[in-house]
Amino acid sequence: MTGKYCRIALVMFLCVAMLTLSASAAVSKSQKKARAHRKSAAAKVIRSSYGPLLQSAAVLVKDQSTGRLLIQKRTMAVVPIASITKLMTAMVVLDQDENLQGNLVIQDADMDRIRHSHSRLPVGTILTRREAMLLALMSSENRCAHALGRTYLGGTRACVAAMNAKARALGLSSTRFADTSGLANGNVSSARDLAKLVEAAYQYDVIREFTTCRETTLYSGQRILEYRNSNLLVKDPDWDIGLSKTGYTDEAGRCLVMLAHVANRPLLIVLLDSQGRLTRVGDANRIKKWLEGPSQVVPPRKG
Repeated sequence: MTGKYCRIALVMFLCVAMLTLSASAAVSKSQKKARAHRKSAAAKVIRSSYGPLLQSAAVLVKDQSTGRLLIQKRTMAVVPIASITKLMTAMVVLDQDENLQGNLVIQDADMDRIRHSHSRLPVGTILTRREAMLLALMSSENRCAHALGRTYLGGTRACVAAMNAKARALGLSSTRFADTSGLANGNVSSARDLAKLVEAAYQYDVIREFTTCRETTLYSGQRILEYRNSNLLVKDPDWDIGLSKTGYTDEAGRCLVMLAHVANRPLLIVLLDSQGRLTRVGDANRIKKWLEGPSQVVPPRKG
């Protein structure tokens, strides 16, 4: 009996010892994770300590006069870009039809069957190609963007192929296009690539004009339709914007790219995946306030 009790006691001792070691290992592992998390958090604080606190998931701010990157945040992350896509659509359409001659008709094929987004342009609406591009760039009209691709020489497939070819020619290694409106998740890029894309788009007079147009009126049959720029900052007198484009889908968040003069310097701003309707506008204003602050040494504006 004594031997039996000894064996039972030994088994119980071993079980308690194993449980103690397991618990100690778990605590040690938890402590390591906590230290790693604090170290990561501290690193994030250090990285964001220079410049304003921005809510957009990816940010790039570049001084075009010097080429210096003033703010960088996840600039290499490849993410959906939503209607920023329309800048590339406009470039390849203008490459083929510089004067945007002729008319187009909004067809059933131009309706959004991916996200079922709303449009005030009914099927059968007749537009000049110039009007269609203005609405696509200024107010991000998806049916107009799709119609421009559909009427491209060779059709939508040829237009998307031209967009991807131009991306490669511009050295946009992280950029891919799947449609002409930006509704598909296959339209992806990085903040670094988009900086190059915006600089290329700025070379087109029509794109500069249309993306900074505040509002326009379209006469569609018996209806008068008023459209406004999707970027609220365009009509803000405190901003001097030379190019602008917004984008939004659930996956991409709210995006904004701009070329503007801020604190007497030409600035390129890329804001991707902002959560909240006004977050991208808030981030842009925070960047502007930071650059105009007394601690910023600003080179004189040229020209």
